Amino acid sequence: MFVGVCGGLCAGKNSVATYLVEKHNFTEITLTRPASTPAIEKSASDATIPPPTLYNVIHFNDVSALLDYVTLHWQTNFVTTSIWDEPVLTELQRRPFFILVSVDAPISTRWQRFRDRCAVARKTPPTLEQFVLRNDEHLYDARAGLAALQSRAQIRLLNASTSLPELYKALDAIDLPDPARIRPTWDMYFMTLASLAARRSNCMRRPVGCVVVREKRVISTGYNGTPRSVTNCNEGGCPRCNSNAAGGAGLNTCLCLHAEENALLEAGRDRIGGGAVLYCDTCPCLTCSVKIIQVGISEVVYSKGYHMDSASAAMFKEAGVKLRQFSPPPEGLINLSNLVMPDATE
Repeated sequence: MFVGVCGGLCAGKNSVATYLVEKHNFTEITLTRPASTPAIEKSASDATIPPPTLYNVIHFNDVSALLDYVTLHWQTNFVTTSIWDEPVLTELQRRPFFILVSVDAPISTRWQRFRDRCAVARKTPPTLEQFVLRNDEHLYDARAGLAALQSRAQIRLLNASTSLPELYKALDAIDLPDPARIRPTWDMYFMTLASLAARRSNCMRRPVGCVVVREKRVISTGYNGTPRSVTNCNEGGCPRCNSNAAGGAGLNTCLCLHAEENALLEAGRDRIGGGAVLYCDTCPCLTCSVKIIQVGISEVVYSKGYHMDSASAAMFKEAGVKLRQFSPPPEGLINLSNLVMPDATE
């Protein structure tokens, strides 16, 4: 795995890299910066403030040499914070084992961290106004703007942590170096397909997708919505879904087929056979559970809960159908502060 970490000044990218080195035996590599030091990394008198000292770092002068090295040693885990611009990132993302992580923090927090760094260097820090203006320049520079890099990150961390132990605890919780981030497990793969199917839903209540699998091969897919040749739910085809009916109420008037029903109808009992697994991004309702049992599904894997989970679980247990919840490693925007609960003794 090769992890690239980008982020604003003092957002915590070096701390994330250090975490991977110290806790997970990653090797840190650096790349020569192709442009001059941006103003945001300088003191009030425009003196460059060096970042924390790094140890045991492998350095390269160009991205091609760096890529050759990590490709040759692909079984080693690497991390770099030298994501200087989009051309560098584009080259790095050519490798299938590379992922980009961005780190951000409140600008007032970052300014205070930079003030502390200036104090260590015995330099006068910029004012908050200077820091904000320089930050905008750093974000939106036409060639090396940080905002463009952050938009391409697979994982975006919000880091308002007040201490390294707190940050490390939050990083432990998201299992940042999980190999499934590079090559998804079968559960992650099929659940992703179910979520993709849900995007075709036309139901006004909630989008749900489903995939039926046997021996790791997709048999059928389904999503919820009105029957074929009937006006789509999102075009007014189902009066119940287009009303303000409470959850679980008026189901006998609903015209929408559930994702599970559509997948089962597409496959048919003969194609499903024994040992089939049903993946659904929402736990099946009781009505769908009965049909799932009847066609011979052996296992049901779901992602999000539903208000009828207990009734469905009881039915599956009685019928001998395995039911389990799968939660993939978190991606997208992650607020690390939400992952660290205060110690009960404090």
